[in-house]
Amino acid sequence: LVVQQVMFVGTLAIGHTIIILTAGIDLSVGAVAVFSSVIMGKLSADFGVPGVGALLIGFAFGTGAGLFNGLLITRLRLPPFIVTLGTLSIFFSLNLFVSASTTIDGRDMDPIMTWTGTRIDVPFIETAVPLSSFLMLGMFAVMWYVLRFTAWGRHVYATGDDPEASRLTGIRVDRVLLTVYGVAGFIYAIGGWFLIGRLGGASPQAGTAANLDSITAVVIGGTSLFGGRGTIVGTLIGAIIVGVARNGLAISQYNIGDLVIKFDPLWQDFTIGLLVILAVTLDQWIRRVSV
Repeated sequence: LVVQQVMFVGTLAIGHTIIILTAGIDLSVGAVAVFSSVIMGKLSADFGVPGVGALLIGFAFGTGAGLFNGLLITRLRLPPFIVTLGTLSIFFSLNLFVSASTTIDGRDMDPIMTWTGTRIDVPFIETAVPLSSFLMLGMFAVMWYVLRFTAWGRHVYATGDDPEASRLTGIRVDRVLLTVYGVAGFIYAIGGWFLIGRLGGASPQAGTAANLDSITAVVIGGTSLFGGRGTIVGTLIGAIIVGVARNGLAISQYNIGDLVIKFDPLWQDFTIGLLVILAVTLDQWIRRVSV
């Protein structure tokens, strides 16, 4: 159930992992994913674009948004934090403009748009799990292989560890960074597709906590914010920890006689913020000890 509920954040965290491995950050992750979902839904429901075509255009937009971030970072030498903070506002505003702040009903879309929300009965588990959860796990497996066994994956780690040394060894650092942000944008768009299946529509207001939760999942999973160290498996574990924290607080309550005390939803964000600080503190301590 937790894997099912962290499907969206977990998918975004895959893309965020490869960015943080290069010592970067992406604050626009949620805005890109949700805007991609709105574009897909709008094309399919309002303009009659075939489902596959709408998906491809949405994926192209997500990739383009990531490449836009990457170009500003590599060509203008702007800090990733500033670039993605700016594009966060840009994409969020465009999202509201295109959608007119209204949810697009999945029943008006091509069936492939909500296909990822199809539930599958799992043996030995008394619940049906959405197809998107299995697809998310498959994406984690693919990225694990890419980072561990391909030259591009090794270049990502090397770029994050020491960009100048990587450049001197012949690695085209700017090209690596550009492809990293492009691939991350493509993954965000896939997350937007998964979100349509989960919600049964495209909502411009969805994924408001995705930015913080995806960063938290990556950092708690052991990926250093200073780049060059971390694993995709750790990110999956981090995403599950975030899901457990949020869901645990949501269902927790204390009974004092006839009085029932439940946690206010604001304590979920409070707890996630604490987890981020603790994870970064631990990362700093590990770096000092290892030097």
